[in-house]
Amino acid sequence: MAKTEWKGSVLLAPVPPALVSCGTLQAPNALTIAWTGVLNSQPPKTYISVRPERYSYHLIRESGEFIINLPTAALVRAIDYCGVKSGRNENKLAAAHLTAQAVPGFSAPAIAESPLSLACRVTDVVPLGTHDMFVADIVSVHVDETLIDPNGRLRLAKAGLCAYAHGEYFALGRKMGDFGFSVKKKKKKPQYDKRTKQNG
Repeated sequence: MAKTEWKGSVLLAPVPPALVSCGTLQAPNALTIAWTGVLNSQPPKTYISVRPERYSYHLIRESGEFIINLPTAALVRAIDYCGVKSGRNENKLAAAHLTAQAVPGFSAPAIAESPLSLACRVTDVVPLGTHDMFVADIVSVHVDETLIDPNGRLRLAKAGLCAYAHGEYFALGRKMGDFGFSVKKKKKKPQYDKRTKQNG
């Protein structure tokens, strides 16, 4: 496959257009962040990268808290709105028809319409250039009960999540496999015994 070389850029996709909520239950704010991900499993750590000029930057820096709310295709208009509007000028949650939801032990609220919210506490702030990276512990995870099966397993595929790639939003499509399926041994088919069939 022939490829054209471009200079280094942030062309890594798809990424989650995560709704990050901050502020307080009484004065909530949310911004949409694609620069987020997992840093470590134990302890569970994540990060978000935010421009210092963003209104939410100082709310997060002062409180040391934020909530990552997973995005769904049903929320795509709200996700986009919270990414282009500023909380300096309006209550973005009200304008986007989103509901602030209390999170135990946190002043920052979650977004009730999101099926899964990760409550995060900042441990480090790393200046990187255009953005500062807030490194945080994932203190608790809050899951919509409709995504939990009778055995207590998470069925996140049923949440209808969406992704962001190079300025466009996409609904996640069909499932193609489970982790490790490429090396999983196939079950042997039971051997058909002609004698059993004849004697039966």
